[in-house]
Amino acid sequence: MGFLISAVVILIIFSAFFSSSETSMMSLNRYRLKHLVRKGHKGAIKANELLKQPDKLIGVILIGNNFVNLLAASLATIIASHYFGEIGPAIATAVLTIVVLIFAEVTPKTIAAIYPEKVAFPFAYILKPIQVLLSPVVWLVNTITRALLKLLRIDIENTQQEYLSREELRTVVHESGGLIPRHRQGMLLNILDLEKVTVNDIIVPRNEVTGIDIEDDLTTIVEQLSASQHTRLPVYKEELNNVIGILHTRNAARFLTNKELSKAHILQETREPYFVPESTPLHTQLFNFQHQKRRMALVVDEYGDVQGIVTLEDILEEIVGEFTTDMWSSSLDIHPQEDGSFYIDGMATIREVNRALNWSLPTDGPKTLNGLILEHLESIPSASVGIKIHNYLVEIIQIKDNQIKTAKITSTEEENPASPPPTETK
Repeated sequence: MGFLISAVVILIIFSAFFSSSETSMMSLNRYRLKHLVRKGHKGAIKANELLKQPDKLIGVILIGNNFVNLLAASLATIIASHYFGEIGPAIATAVLTIVVLIFAEVTPKTIAAIYPEKVAFPFAYILKPIQVLLSPVVWLVNTITRALLKLLRIDIENTQQEYLSREELRTVVHESGGLIPRHRQGMLLNILDLEKVTVNDIIVPRNEVTGIDIEDDLTTIVEQLSASQHTRLPVYKEELNNVIGILHTRNAARFLTNKELSKAHILQETREPYFVPESTPLHTQLFNFQHQKRRMALVVDEYGDVQGIVTLEDILEEIVGEFTTDMWSSSLDIHPQEDGSFYIDGMATIREVNRALNWSLPTDGPKTLNGLILEHLESIPSASVGIKIHNYLVEIIQIKDNQIKTAKITSTEEENPASPPPTETK
């Protein structure tokens, strides 16, 4: 009897092995596993080989687990019958059920779920030879299983590949916790959002573009170059649509000291203009800048008219954030008031306002604050009016040339964090 009792104990240990193997293998993080495989981790390589054929792996584990459990139950029945007679099988069933549940199922599976790599990687070395040994039985079981699945019209050959969507990847970044610093999480999320943002969303509008009109006199041009805070300036004739080229102010130093300076010297240092469509996604434009060896482009609409400019710096700011720590304090378009509201220039872009004040004004329509207000009013106001756009109270302060020049905006998001109400006018 002592031999049979020892055999039952060994079989329970084997049952725990198969149970923990199944849980640990199925709990492995597939992306971390692939990372470890690329690094040459031997245990990861073995586990990855087994997981490439999950039907065979599960077949081996279930066959082994059921075999040892049934054999342990048979031996336990013999032992219990020897000691307790006719009620022995009932006692064996009750005791073995509790023992298997605790020591061969719940405990090993819990450990495997908590430490899947520590369990799966060493066990993979044992499972591989068992898989080879039981391959005929596994083949028979899998053949029958596949036939049943085929009758149920389940095609296991065309199962969906395990890929992460953009939104799932965003969740992975959010759930990374302390593994990725918060500012780097923001950068990764901004990169994922580049496909949803176009050049038109971050454009510097043409009325704000600083350039050189070649028709101006030389004195004016030299003064403008000397006082310019920009690295690159478009050179045009009378208006921005007639762009001649792009002048790097570094190159301007070559002719500014020339006593015989002429407009020909300026034109000689310009580089041919680079045009991009306003609908170009930012991730595409980023690669275009890299390919073209450019840092600034002129943005044109569907009719070929210049709408403004976009720079490499603008795109980088979409990824890493603004290069100033306090955006609204340095912005010429946003002026804080003592009552907590802000006076904002009507031509300020909505994305700029949202980014500076951490607001959530709608960005799926007009690009400027003036356009957003006019869209909701559905007319050009003749006097100052107030409206409510989502969770923001907007009061028009100044109107000029059929444009809203200044608006006073107060956020009510903290007071009403619920879903945005419909637009109202008063």
